[in-house]
Amino acid sequence: MKVGLFFGSFNPIHIGHMAIAQYMLEHTALEKIWFVVSPQNPFKTKETLLDQQHRLTIVRIAVENDPRMQASNIEFNLPIPSYTVDTLTYLREAHPNEEFSLIMGQDNLVHFHKWKNHESILENHNIYVYPRPRCKPCDMEKHEKVQLTKAPLMDISAEFIRKSIREKKEVSYFLTQKINDYIDEMNFYKK
Repeated sequence: MKVGLFFGSFNPIHIGHMAIAQYMLEHTALEKIWFVVSPQNPFKTKETLLDQQHRLTIVRIAVENDPRMQASNIEFNLPIPSYTVDTLTYLREAHPNEEFSLIMGQDNLVHFHKWKNHESILENHNIYVYPRPRCKPCDMEKHEKVQLTKAPLMDISAEFIRKSIREKKEVSYFLTQKINDYIDEMNFYKK
């Protein structure tokens, strides 16, 4: 099974994330997408980053109707800080029948050469890259393991959604209805 790993804080997950995941499932060789929720960052305050369990719940709500997608808390139990190369090593050992690839934005690919053991990641995994606004091409795009996709350009940010909620602005078209209802019910991002 070809599994795409979509890492992020998902604070909150929004329609941009979901559209990219759906694009990857429909237009690449990937058969499943795992949304890997990054654990609590010690450098971010509670006001800017919901607790990891709440973010995981929101991702679970987002993917509940598509069996090709799942929420993953795999990094919650790994040493902090979590490095992608370590997560991938753990996943390969725990799931030897899965073929894992990374899904990342073009903006992350620009800095990929600075990642811990990035050469090892490229030796063992493909990277599916989606375009990002105002991002210029980089040399890493020419690597044989990097596949640039023609996913729709999504310029939606979780930061914009959080700010809008704080300012009591409507965000219902940026989130699925169930996520919007859950965030409202839990009073997330209002302060």
